[in-house]
Amino acid sequence: QGVRHVICDSLDEQDLDVLAEATVLMPLVTGGSGLGQALPAQYRAQGWLDTITEPGRLSPASGGALVLSGSCSRATLAQVADFLVKHPNGSFALDPLALAKDEQQQTHALAFARQRLSEQAPVLLYASADPDKVNDAQQALGVERAGALVEEALSQLAVTLVNEGVGRLLVAGGETSGAVVSALGITTLRIGEQIDPGVPWTQAPLAGRDAPLSLALKSGNFGGVDFFTRAFEVLA
Repeated sequence: QGVRHVICDSLDEQDLDVLAEATVLMPLVTGGSGLGQALPAQYRAQGWLDTITEPGRLSPASGGALVLSGSCSRATLAQVADFLVKHPNGSFALDPLALAKDEQQQTHALAFARQRLSEQAPVLLYASADPDKVNDAQQALGVERAGALVEEALSQLAVTLVNEGVGRLLVAGGETSGAVVSALGITTLRIGEQIDPGVPWTQAPLAGRDAPLSLALKSGNFGGVDFFTRAFEVLA
């Protein structure tokens, strides 16, 4: 009837069921998690979802373990520090200033990751840094370019290393996760077991691979201090 915006509220879950039925065919809807809880029943009614007998059960994980971190949040910095303690020789730090200069640092990061992965050891490639270092890079390069350099480098590293056999990939940072998923061409994720509240393992099919890619994507402030190491234990 020409109405462009409708805002609805609810008193109980039955109201959410009604809203889900009313909005299931709409191309764009936004709402809280309660609406998300009600929508799957409507998806099944439309024939869009198959019945899964063991929800959350993913295929066995395989391939090398790689962590990519572009987030500079307090939680992620603590997770990086915890990984460095547990794997003193397992990480490579990326610097936006060096990335802006030439491709040498990215080449070194790739060589480092290949060596670690050949030893069947987890590897962390990160641009996470304390506020002073982040500010220096942003002052020199500009906020947008500094962030774009990091996201581009990490997404290119992800594509190369996944093509070479990485099968377990953890990405920290919302923008970084988006860049990596886009670079890998991932359009579908199967949700699996939760690592920490709000962060599950997922799996995505990739062309040319028999086994799906196991993928965990987290915003900066999600996850406990030991997230980077415990995540792979949960997946195993």
